[in-house]
Amino acid sequence: MLKQIFVNLPIQDMARSQAFFKALGLNFNPRFTNEQGACLEIAENIYAMLLVKPFFQGFTQLPVADATQTTEVLIALSCESRAEVDELVAKAVAAGGTTPNAPQDHGFMYQHGFADPDGHQWEVFWMDEAAAPAQM
Repeated sequence: MLKQIFVNLPIQDMARSQAFFKALGLNFNPRFTNEQGACLEIAENIYAMLLVKPFFQGFTQLPVADATQTTEVLIALSCESRAEVDELVAKAVAAGGTTPNAPQDHGFMYQHGFADPDGHQWEVFWMDEAAAPAQM
C-alpha cells in the first residue's frame, strides 16, 4: 500500500515561494529543504517538493512547463468548511497569489482556488459526500 504523496513542482524563486506558502500557514520540513528544493508539508503524508527549475529539469528529459502559460496539473485540497475555503483563498491572494476562476457552488460541493506566484493552480474545496449525487 502506498503511504505518502510528494508532488514535485518547478519554481523560479525559492525565497518567494517559501514566503507565499508560509503566509498560508503551511510549514516546510527543514530536513528536506535547501536552496534547490523545499519540502512543503500540506497534511499528514501529503507534501509538495518545490524545486528550482534547473534542479527540477534534472529529473526529466522533457521540457519543464511554464505554469503561467499552460496548465500542467490542478492540485485539489479539501477543507473542513466553505469558510475555510474562502479563508485560504483570501490568504493566498493577500500573499501575492491570484484567483484564476470564480468560486463555484454545486450544492454538495463548494470550490474556489488560487494560483501561486509560479502559476500552479491549487483548487480548494469543501464537499458534503453524503449529499453528493450517486454518479457524476
